[in-house]
Amino acid sequence: MTEETIYDSLSQLGGSTPLPASPEEATLELVANPRPSPYVVRFTCPEFTSLCPVTGQPDFAHLVIDYIPARTIVESKSLKLYLHSFRNHAGFHEDCTVGIGERLFNELNPKWLRIGGYWYPRGGIPIDVFAQWGSPPAGVWIPDQGVSPYRGRG
Repeated sequence: MTEETIYDSLSQLGGSTPLPASPEEATLELVANPRPSPYVVRFTCPEFTSLCPVTGQPDFAHLVIDYIPARTIVESKSLKLYLHSFRNHAGFHEDCTVGIGERLFNELNPKWLRIGGYWYPRGGIPIDVFAQWGSPPAGVWIPDQGVSPYRGRG
């Protein structure tokens, strides 16, 4: 496969792309995995936002997504647009975090995927949500997600 054919299907990278109105309207673009050996890809979104489905107030999270690709990888601009499309989406922390992981797992079909949603407190309670699909292959280095637990003023 040449680079031209690998990237021919990308429509969002390299130009002005409007923010999708909702996560359902967002397109995750995939390309062929350039390396067959197992390795970990990490995406960090420290300023993720969504809306509380009851009050409409904004919720903020630090998301960390790790996966081991199989045949495809996700193009980062399309992932960024997908994650940013949640800023007007009403969903509980659990729904947003696990829903993002499920969609990535279903579309990428990776060997392994995990997501950590480290939500900032609102109403005095921080909520952290974690999900994982599959087991990582032996011998692959998977670093800690590196997000400190909420410590308040302490």
